[in-house]
Amino acid sequence: MKKRRKLDFTKDFLKEIAKLPPKHFKQVVGKALALLIEPEQPDFDKVHGHDGLWRVDTGEYRIVYAYNDEVVQLVITGKRNDGEVYRLLDRRMGG
Repeated sequence: MKKRRKLDFTKDFLKEIAKLPPKHFKQVVGKALALLIEPEQPDFDKVHGHDGLWRVDTGEYRIVYAYNDEVVQLVITGKRNDGEVYRLLDRRMGG
């Protein structure tokens, strides 16, 4: 039997989703749950300059995450049409 992945939320991710309107909150959480089943979503891509991080879009938002066979770590989320999500990521990662 295949071992199931677990979700790991960073404080930054939880802080950002707490600000979302209900419709967007539902979209982001739904995509996060889908990442548990298949972290390599059809529209996922590497985050340039951050090894091991991936990004995927859902509605108006982008989720940045890392994964392995045991865990999907949700790092940050933010509007996909501006660079804020990457500014937050760079601050968090010290870049």
